[in-house]
Amino acid sequence: MATEVSIGPLSELDRDEWEGLTRSFHAHWAGRPGRPATEVDDDGYERTWQRLVSGDQIRGICARLDGKMVGIAHYLFHASVWGAGRCYLAELFVDPHVRRRGIATAMIGWVAQDAHEHGAPRLYWNTEVDADARALYDKIAIYRGYILYNYLWPATATAT
Repeated sequence: MATEVSIGPLSELDRDEWEGLTRSFHAHWAGRPGRPATEVDDDGYERTWQRLVSGDQIRGICARLDGKMVGIAHYLFHASVWGAGRCYLAELFVDPHVRRRGIATAMIGWVAQDAHEHGAPRLYWNTEVDADARALYDKIAIYRGYILYNYLWPATATAT
């Protein structure tokens, strides 16, 4: 039996399936050693959903396999100091039950095409050093050895 993958922007009808996959994404990362859980309340999911479907600041796409949502990606465009804008792939998640079927590759390709169409010649993302997904990333992208740092806010300051 053939399976068909389709990829496209999130729509208002995708809300429940999107939240289910997004909660799975957060649970996946929360289970990694030394990584704090991503705390998102119901209002946080709603705010993010509204930003995604408006498409103004951040964008969201989903992958469907035989009609069922099995993957999500969130990305944004931003300015660059020295040239044309950039596209940052902030989150990519594929249901563990359907991995290694080309879904993540197709989703990254979709985002790359959108970036190209919007004049962003660079698409980039980050991941954990020991993430399983690096096997894919090493095939379709270039690792340039950069290290990501997250600023430690003083106890009296609040991070946004």
